[in-house]
Amino acid sequence: MTSEAQKQEKNARGIPKAPFIADVDEYLGSSPDTETALKEFQAALAKYRYMDHNLTQRRQGLEEKIPDIKKTLSMVEFLQERREGKSKVGDDDDLEDDEDLEEDGGDVPKPLRTTFELNDTLYAEAELEDTDTVYLWLGANVMLSYKLPAAIELLRSKLQSAESSLASVIEDVEFLREQITVMEVNTARVYNWDVKRRRDLRMKEALEGGTEGKAG
Repeated sequence: MTSEAQKQEKNARGIPKAPFIADVDEYLGSSPDTETALKEFQAALAKYRYMDHNLTQRRQGLEEKIPDIKKTLSMVEFLQERREGKSKVGDDDDLEDDEDLEEDGGDVPKPLRTTFELNDTLYAEAELEDTDTVYLWLGANVMLSYKLPAAIELLRSKLQSAESSLASVIEDVEFLREQITVMEVNTARVYNWDVKRRRDLRMKEALEGGTEGKAG
C-alpha cells in the first residue's frame, strides 16, 4: 500500500486522488489486515473532510468578497467617468467667451449627492466633491489613498484574482466530495469483505469440527 500511495494521482492544487478498490483480495494481499486498512481509510476520510470544511469556508468568504469588490469598482469607475466627462466639458467651454461662462454661473462642478453604508441596515447621505483620489481598505485595518486610474487597476486585479480563486475552490470542493464518496465506498467494500471472510471461516471450522466428530 506504500508504493500505491507514492504513485497516487493529484489534482491541479495537489489534492491526492483516492484510489478505488476494485478487487479487495488483490488490495489486501495474501496476509490481509483489514483493521489497518480501515484505519487508513478513516484517516484519509478525516483529511478529506477537513480540507472540504476549510475550502467551503473559503468559498463562502470569496462569494461575499466578490460582490463588494464589484460594487467598489463600479463606484470608482463612475467617479472616473464623471471626472473625465467634466474635463471634456471644460475643454469645450474654453472655446466659448468668458461672458457666456459668467452668465451660466461659471464652470464650478456641482457636488455629487449619494448615500454610503454605515452597516448592513444603516445608510447616510453625503455630498462628494470632485476628486481624483479615493481611499481603499486593504484589510487588517489598513487604508491607502489611490488616484482613480490606479484604484481601478488595483480593483480589477483583485476582482480577477478573487474570481479565479473562487473557480479553483469550487473545482477543489467538487473533487473532494468525489474522493470522500470513493473512500466511503472503499470502507464499505473492505468491511463487507471482512465480514464475509470471517463468516466463511466460521462455517469452515464448523464443518471441519462436525466431520471430526463423526470420524471419532
